[in-house]
Amino acid sequence: MKIHHLAKETSILNKFLSEIRSTAIQKDSMRFRRNIERIGEILGYELSKKLASETKKVKTPLGTKQVEIPVNDVILCSILRAGLPLHNGLLNYFDDAENAFISAYRHHPNNDAEFEIVVEYFASPSIDGKTLLLVDPMLATGRSLVAVYEAIKKYGTPKEIQIVSVIGAAEGVEYVANNFPENTSLWIADIDEKLNDKGYIIPGLGDAGDLAFGTKM
Repeated sequence: MKIHHLAKETSILNKFLSEIRSTAIQKDSMRFRRNIERIGEILGYELSKKLASETKKVKTPLGTKQVEIPVNDVILCSILRAGLPLHNGLLNYFDDAENAFISAYRHHPNNDAEFEIVVEYFASPSIDGKTLLLVDPMLATGRSLVAVYEAIKKYGTPKEIQIVSVIGAAEGVEYVANNFPENTSLWIADIDEKLNDKGYIIPGLGDAGDLAFGTKM
């Protein structure tokens, strides 16, 4: 799996990352959602450089211009609910993409730190032969992404998979790399060093879904 770790280079991306991590700023849920969306735009722009393209002629009022334009059939598939702001950021750039949504959550059957991933809902067009952008803002253990992939692949085989995340843990990144096919790339804003005993990213930012949309039952 090819890993693109964007925060290794200094850019405006790091400002948005610092704000979604900050306990003072992330209390503003609207700003948190917008920062995730802006990070999605940056990740989408960088990702677009690696897509297949073709030369097209554009007619202007004064002549014609040849332009290299991406031609991949893109499907954006986001993991509900935390993936929605990131999905919107990508959709701002891939505005002609098809859209898919899937639910995945941690279920704690014994009310302790042990959990299993439950996938209950999937709505998607055909993914066969297309470029699948799998969108999940927090790549913690990696088990959610792998469970989602196992559910999705029953419905077809994409040409390639591009995973898009905001923050991950090194352990989770390694787990995903070992459980996805070779034609997979990971586009991630930043990678943190570890998980805590509950499987949350340290230092991370907290629960992205709660910060974006409010706490759940």
